[in-house]
Formats: sequence, C-alpha cells, structure tokens
Amino acid sequence: MTLRVRASLVRPHMCVAAVLVLALVGGSVAAAQEEPLTLAKQGSFFVGGQTETVAPGNDITVNQMYVQYQVPASLETQPKPAVVLIHGCCLSAKSWEETPDGRTGWSDYFVRKGYPTYLIDQVTRARSGFDPTVFQQVQSGAKPPTALPNILVIGNEAAWTAFRFGPTYGTAFEDEQFPTDYADEFFKQMIPDLNLMLGPYSGPNPTFNNLASLANQTGGAILVGHSESGFFPEDAALVDPASIRGMVTIEPGGSCTTANPLSVPLTPDQIQKLAQIPTLILYGDHLSGGFAKSYADCHDVYLPQIVAAGGDISFVSLPDMGIFGNSHMMMLDKNNLDIADIVMDWIDTHAR
Repeated sequence: MTLRVRASLVRPHMCVAAVLVLALVGGSVAAAQEEPLTLAKQGSFFVGGQTETVAPGNDITVNQMYVQYQVPASLETQPKPAVVLIHGCCLSAKSWEETPDGRTGWSDYFVRKGYPTYLIDQVTRARSGFDPTVFQQVQSGAKPPTALPNILVIGNEAAWTAFRFGPTYGTAFEDEQFPTDYADEFFKQMIPDLNLMLGPYSGPNPTFNNLASLANQTGGAILVGHSESGFFPEDAALVDPASIRGMVTIEPGGSCTTANPLSVPLTPDQIQKLAQIPTLILYGDHLSGGFAKSYADCHDVYLPQIVAAGGDISFVSLPDMGIFGNSHMMMLDKNNLDIADIVMDWIDTHAR
C-alpha cells in the first residue's frame, strides 16, 4: 500500500497537515519492483567543462559534470518530464541507486513510473573529477601548503547522528526508517568532497550552470536537490530558469533564503524569478541542529516570500503527515518508495 499526497499551496499561517489530502492507492510496491525494467535507452555523457592550460602544451578539461540516464519505454505513450537527481555532501549519484540493504532506489523507481531519470555527480566529485592543479603546484613548491583547499569528509560516527540514524552512534531511534543494520554499506558510499575548491560559499559553482544546461538538453526537467545540494535547483534557476519545470528541495543543509554565495540574501528580483517555478520543500523526522535551523528558515521565511510573490510552493513535513522516523537519507529509508510517491504526486499535480 502506497501513500500519495496531494499538496496544495501552503500558506505561512496554515498548518502543513491541514492542507494535505491523503489517499490510499492500491498496488504493491514490492510487486512493482519485480516487473522487468523496460527502457527506450540509457547511457551517460558530460555537461559543461572548460579547457585549462596547466603549462605550455599541457591542457586539461575541468568543471565538467558527469550524467547517467535512463529513459523508459513508456515515454512516447505516457509523456512525463525528466527528473534530475542531485546528491549531497560527501556522496555521489550512488545515493539514488539501490539502497544499502538491496532495495530499489529512486533512480530505477522513477523510471518504472515513466520519468526519464538523470543522475549527476557534482563537479569535483566522483566521475566528474576535479582540477588537480593546485595540488601539483603545492607539491612542486610553486604554491605554499596553505594554498591547499579544505576537503570535506564526514566520519561514520558523525554521519550517524548528523543524518539522524539515531541519537548516538550505534543506537537507532525507535521508529528509525533508515536500515541501520546496513549502515556499514552506506558508509562505503561516502567519499571526499572537494566542493570548497569551487568556492560554493564564496563564489560561483559550475554545477549550477551545468544543471541549467542539462535541463535545456532534456527539453525541460524537474531538479531534485538534497542536503548540500538542497538549494541547487534554485541556484540553477537563477542561472537560467527557461527549462526548469519544477524544483524539489529536500532538507537543504544551508538555507532557503540565500543564494550563492551563501552570505548574500536573495534579492526581491531573485525571489520573483524563483516564484515562477513550482517548488516542493520536503523534511523528515527527528530534526536537530542545522537541519532544524534550515527548516525554520525555509518554512518561516522563504515560503512566505514565495507566496507573497504569487508562487506555487508546497512545504511537506513528513511527521505532520503521520509519517515518522525518516532520516536525512530518506531516499534510502525503508519507506523510500512511499516518499518517492509523494514527490511524484507533487510533480503530477504541480509541475507537469
């Protein structure tokens, strides 16, 4: 049994739960997973990239973004918009694939539901690679060690509590949805994050431009950001909103009221631009620390700004819907496909 939600415009003075109408939809998620996955095509490519001259006769390509995709065979008879899934800090596109305990992830599930699905590795991450020039310059003595960028790495213990698997390392919340018995498999997904090489908190991040370009290449896309990339759909829309048909922001790690760089508040013109695109903001359970702060920022400040600008924005708190125990990694949780259904229902209702 799958829960579907139809989310209407959420106004600041209204309780989220009061404007959500739940309907039970028949059909077994498990049965759906057993059906063959039929594709029209699949593949991979790169978006963006610039040539950088390291030395005479030694040019390299940097700032390219790796994309893998699957297009369902049903697209011609049941046209649906493309969905672009963007991973968070210290992770890669693997976040959206098979779960640590072997269940279907969002990437295949969205395809099964008829959506062309694109997974990206952020610039400086995984298959997108990074610009190694500064490391070579430090090694050769051309630059001092202080020129080396900070590399973000989250340890297993910190990830357990920050991603809300439980209150202390090794102890799960009683209603925890993340498959904590397989946490060691999840920890293998975590990799060094070199985003600070790009100055995402002090300057432009080429991933934003590449996401806007990818939306153009797909003929129109729903951008889904999570955690570190939670506000990336909006950042991409501020670059070029033309082909972004919807923005899904899942538990942004930073803010909903500041653009890149994060220290700069969104201007009225930027708010007006973002209000032209339907938006879904989604949070799970057991919020604390930075995620509790970003919840307050998104719900109490950003949402009213978009509403005042005439935008179509939906704010979903899973506990307010009676769905409890979801971690920060809700796309991997035991009820991950139920949460995907909420997102797809919103797309069908607001962003077609």
